Amino acid sequence: MAVDELVSEQISAAQYLRMAFEHHPEFVDGRIEERGTPDWEHSCMQGFLLSELLPSCRKIGFFVLPEQTLQLNHEHFRIPDVCIVAEAPEGPFVTQAPHLCVEILSPDDKVAGMFRKIRDYLDFGSEWVWVVDPLTCTGQIHRQGWVTCVENGQFFTDRLRVDVSRCEF
Repeated sequence: MAVDELVSEQISAAQYLRMAFEHHPEFVDGRIEERGTPDWEHSCMQGFLLSELLPSCRKIGFFVLPEQTLQLNHEHFRIPDVCIVAEAPEGPFVTQAPHLCVEILSPDDKVAGMFRKIRDYLDFGSEWVWVVDPLTCTGQIHRQGWVTCVENGQFFTDRLRVDVSRCEF
């Protein structure tokens, strides 16, 4: 069955976890949610963030992970483009709140869907959420009850800082 057929069909988490996908979708409230298809700029930004964050995270004992599945609860799975966690998970999925979740915008991302992801990450307990537009090197930094716009490429947390305007395409 194709992913687009599954998007409208309600299934169980067990069914979702048994399926094989080419571009792994998220699972929210009993439904498959396709993720934006990464383009060149998205992939370059993802690689740049991984390479920039890795040295700083190693120093403080954090793990930097690309497209790691977060299990927010037994029926809710999200896959941020990049996340940073303090501990390795005991199973295949991260079940503890990350320090940071990063979403890199793709051309087919929808605003409402992105707002829901941000809320999901914050409700899960993630301390920070970055939304990065790779084309303009702008975006937003979210915390519980707080958001700021980034116009100069400077994304940060209380422990990390990255200038995404240095990313090359």
